[in-house]
Amino acid sequence: MDPQTYKAITTGDGVRIAYRFDGEQDMPVLLLSNSIGTDLHMWDGQVAALTEHFRLLRYDARGHGASGVPSGPYSLDRLGRDVVELLDALGLQRVHVLGLSLGGFVAQWLAIHVPERVDRLVLSNTAAYLGPPQQWDPLIAELLAAPDMQATAEMFLRNWFPAHMLEGDNEVVEGFRRTLLATRREGVAGSWAVVRDADLRRTASLIRNPTLVVAGEYDTVTSAAHGKEIASVVPGARYVVLPAVHMANVERQAEFLDAVVPFLAEQA
Repeated sequence: MDPQTYKAITTGDGVRIAYRFDGEQDMPVLLLSNSIGTDLHMWDGQVAALTEHFRLLRYDARGHGASGVPSGPYSLDRLGRDVVELLDALGLQRVHVLGLSLGGFVAQWLAIHVPERVDRLVLSNTAAYLGPPQQWDPLIAELLAAPDMQATAEMFLRNWFPAHMLEGDNEVVEGFRRTLLATRREGVAGSWAVVRDADLRRTASLIRNPTLVVAGEYDTVTSAAHGKEIASVVPGARYVVLPAVHMANVERQAEFLDAVVPFLAEQA
């Protein structure tokens, strides 16, 4: 993707947030929110299918891709407000939201705190809580002390994809590896702090938007049980388990789209 196709806003705290649109302007807007260690390219394989139904708004979360990388821990509140400021700058009052992993935390925050900005909600391979908090501090310290992203990148890839996709030179996996190696450690560490401090187990019950929860049967990061917990708390939520690890949109693209597109296309 040509970097010139990116546009950007600057948030209230002075951080650049890069974004791009794909699809026709008269289509309903679907906001896509990414996992830690990725950029908006994590959805590349789904763009063609999704733009048949939606105008896609993709963005790089702070700390990632073409967006700014402030130092220090980030908060879920700040990541959520980044999205609100993006929507405000683009004059978008209400959008569908699909978030995966960390993006699912952000999507939950949006539905809890600014439900009027969200139409239909898809929470994929995510959780309301990934505690205990103290398990994250050694990871953050180790990453910030590491010489580069090499070891962390390989850990992410093992957590994201099944073994057969990691063998040989899988072009898709190599794309994710390149993104990880180019991501600054401060961005990943700051985002891990978001997950460390987030606990939406009670407030998720406030979500009233139509919600679909997608979980991976073999996901070791955010387990199917994490997804089921969200679905049991959000009133009327639907719950789908795919035979996938963490990147269900990539590993099981057809099944993922078969679950997500009809749900988002439903009329209230």
